[in-house]
Amino acid sequence: MFEKVLIANRGEIALRVHRACREMGIATVAVHSTADADAMHVRLADESVCLGPPAAKESYLNIPAIVSAATIVGADAVHPGYGFLSEEASFASILEEHGFTFIGPSPEHIKLMGDKVAAKRAVEENGVPVVPGSDGAVDTVDEAKATADRIGYPVLIKAAGGGGGRGMQVVQSPDEIETAFTMARTEAKASFRNDTVYIEKFLKKPRHIEVQVFADSQGGAVHMGERDCSLQRRHQKVLEEARSPVLNDQQRKEIGEIAASAVRRLGYRNAGTIEFLYENGEFYFIEMNTRLQVEHPVTEMITGVDMVREQIRVAAGLPLSFTQEEITFQGHAIECRINAENPRTFAPSPGAITDYHPPGGMSVRVDSGLYSGYRIPPYYDSLVSKLVVHGRNRNECLMRLRRSLEEYVIGGIDTTIPLHEKIIENSDFINGDYDIHWLERFVAEDATSG
Repeated sequence: MFEKVLIANRGEIALRVHRACREMGIATVAVHSTADADAMHVRLADESVCLGPPAAKESYLNIPAIVSAATIVGADAVHPGYGFLSEEASFASILEEHGFTFIGPSPEHIKLMGDKVAAKRAVEENGVPVVPGSDGAVDTVDEAKATADRIGYPVLIKAAGGGGGRGMQVVQSPDEIETAFTMARTEAKASFRNDTVYIEKFLKKPRHIEVQVFADSQGGAVHMGERDCSLQRRHQKVLEEARSPVLNDQQRKEIGEIAASAVRRLGYRNAGTIEFLYENGEFYFIEMNTRLQVEHPVTEMITGVDMVREQIRVAAGLPLSFTQEEITFQGHAIECRINAENPRTFAPSPGAITDYHPPGGMSVRVDSGLYSGYRIPPYYDSLVSKLVVHGRNRNECLMRLRRSLEEYVIGGIDTTIPLHEKIIENSDFINGDYDIHWLERFVAEDATSG
């Protein structure tokens, strides 16, 4: 087992990794920018190293600085968290070349799944259902038109190296295809330095369902159920729940087994998430995330598995600590992503925390690096806390979540807590009747009513 792990991230996920390491008797090293010198994970870690100025490219994305820090402190392994360098294949390769273990998948699998065209082809070959679309990259307008005519409008033009909703264009009719194709390629080039695009059928009212998978280096692979991540704004998740209100046990088992079988055949290792669109009883692969997800706590709450601990064990060469038969799903869990943003305009709200009181009680979990007096820097993602609640069933979970949101005090800044309170009071959400477009409509209606 590792003796010292460097945590190449910040915020709540850095703290989450620190906690798992300490419970395993592993020393931790926090790296940070000058803006994060007072962050909670820096305060708690056994050692800390300053990487550089606030800008991410000079700190959390600075590979030479991170490798140097790992060398200086004598770390055995590096945990990338999520975001930043977590899905950068070159980072994983460089770490391995310098003798450090990357706590995650192989560089080859990160690279494969980072290319959406190659990823789609790879999973389809291994039995995963995919969205009807182009056979691969689409290079010309004429090719785009032919593909769209074949699968039927509306279609979605997507960047092969994309994510976060960038490099995507919805096309409703043939007269829009040329402009949309050009715009998608231009945006893809600007955002990802890769103008390769592909085309998929656009589903009108799908759910976003993702399956958590885990695999070791001995050929063991399991699924840990699904999460419903359909509540999104501008392609960013806002609230996630497990299990999905729209799936039955048979559907859950079938798609889980398909996902686990695929990662086993691919020779994948460590944690991963296979994301699907779900509509009219059918699953369609959209992408695979080769890292720990922001929303992993809801899976932990219903399975009782510490996923970060398992990541570390697998990276150290150990087999999975459980079989598929040993994974059971108990109750229901919901995660609210709480951002330092105005709940109506979504304007960022960095600044000093004047009061801080997280909710507590049975089956309530708060993953956050906030504390009274802490100053949220303006340079990074606005996520400041994850409120995760578990109940014996979805109704109990919702009642506990309502109480917890009422109890949560974050003073001195704006947060999205009021938005979450409105969402969970809405009858559509209470009934589980929503899709990936629901929240955009809800926010727009709320803005006009206020």
